[in-house]
Amino acid sequence: MKKLIGKYCLAALLAMAFSHHAAARDLPEIEKSGTFKVATEDDYAPFNFMTNGKTDGFNKDMLDELKKYAKFNIDQSILPWTGLLAAVSTGQYDMALTGAVITDERLNVFNFTPPWASAQHYFVKRAGDDSLNSIKDLSGKKVGVQAGSALLARLPELKAMLEKEGGKLGPVMEYPSYPEAYADLANKRLDYVINVVISVNDLVKARPKVFAKGLAVSGPGYMAWPIPKNSPELLAYMTKFTNHLRETGRLKELQMKWFGETYDDLPNEPITSAEQFHKLAGL
Repeated sequence: MKKLIGKYCLAALLAMAFSHHAAARDLPEIEKSGTFKVATEDDYAPFNFMTNGKTDGFNKDMLDELKKYAKFNIDQSILPWTGLLAAVSTGQYDMALTGAVITDERLNVFNFTPPWASAQHYFVKRAGDDSLNSIKDLSGKKVGVQAGSALLARLPELKAMLEKEGGKLGPVMEYPSYPEAYADLANKRLDYVINVVISVNDLVKARPKVFAKGLAVSGPGYMAWPIPKNSPELLAYMTKFTNHLRETGRLKELQMKWFGETYDDLPNEPITSAEQFHKLAGL
């Protein structure tokens, strides 16, 4: 059922995006209204999460920096991940300010700001599980991913890696959020979960007796903020903002605070096409 729900949400996102693509506002409309509407989520540490009922995480700090930088009000709405990108693509919000991984499919609907973190994919296993020590060991095993996430788009890379080892990709289960997937992993309903390296590191650091970090299951990737295709002036504005944080050293400070490492070789230009993305990521 979770797998079917995930496919339905992804199909709905694309259908809504293409049918209502022209609804998004660009920078002049935002400046005229005086309000910039951003959509975030609250259950994806260390990017967006809640602490004692208040928003927290890397993107919360980035949002605080944006409020200092902008000359208009920032209106934040917290949405479930499965509906967040669809809401932005249809113009309900101007931008998604969350941990979004760049993919070919998303580039059909969105342009992306300059990346602010790595998004290489790793697998997570149960602590003490010595049966999953190589890529080949994943053959036929049940894997969990978040519904509508970029992890699905790059599963063919893992499939190719497994086939090269004489194995095959096992059943793929999709979940509304990662905490649910991790719960099923801990309870042995899944064999492993795939997530971006930053989230994997954060999880293992927080629960080292429950989970362990596996190996990379994709090539390089990037995390950035998605902006609708027909908002080029907003993209230029957010590019200046992210590069401002890079030049002042604030971006590096927040990377170290939330990710435990910095990313000095990230592109400093927006990513707007699959061809550009492939070239930058070496795909």
